[in-house]
Amino acid sequence: MAIQHLKYTIATSDNELEQIILLQQKNLAASISKSEKEKEGFVTVEHDFNILKKMNNQQPHIIAKDKDLVVGYTLCMTTDFGNDITVLRPMFKKIENSLDQAKSYIVMGQVCIDKEYRGQGIFRGLYQKMKIELQEKYDLLITEVAANNLRSLHAHKAIGFENMLVYKSDEIDWHLISWNWE
Repeated sequence: MAIQHLKYTIATSDNELEQIILLQQKNLAASISKSEKEKEGFVTVEHDFNILKKMNNQQPHIIAKDKDLVVGYTLCMTTDFGNDITVLRPMFKKIENSLDQAKSYIVMGQVCIDKEYRGQGIFRGLYQKMKIELQEKYDLLITEVAANNLRSLHAHKAIGFENMLVYKSDEIDWHLISWNWE
């Protein structure tokens, strides 16, 4: 699909948040085949509208829009959400135990691009917009990627993320990675 009216911005409406949820549901690991997971990547966490809105109110999510359609997103998650999403508690604990407390950081809670829009630089565009929006407030952007999500691991490393550590949680190996903005 050719992108004609793409813009990177922050999520400001309930409609945009609802579109994020729809895009997320289409790309959950449980919603796609094993071969698609290997080829295209996947998302692990399913957010409900209330938590997504609460997160957005603290720090607006970054979205890519083609006209009025959300075609990609990166979710912003402040440390306040360390206990709100069960599957992410181990990650926040690892960050807390391994990071210099003088460093300020935000967690990128999830990135997803609509299948029709992949391979067109939107991943990089979302992260560049995220850096522009947040680098004055935070030293680091931190996220984690499942070790078996090779497409995502390679894409994150290509834009500057580096391994902080690898750990196991619920039988999954996770790469905790960071992008230093200092």
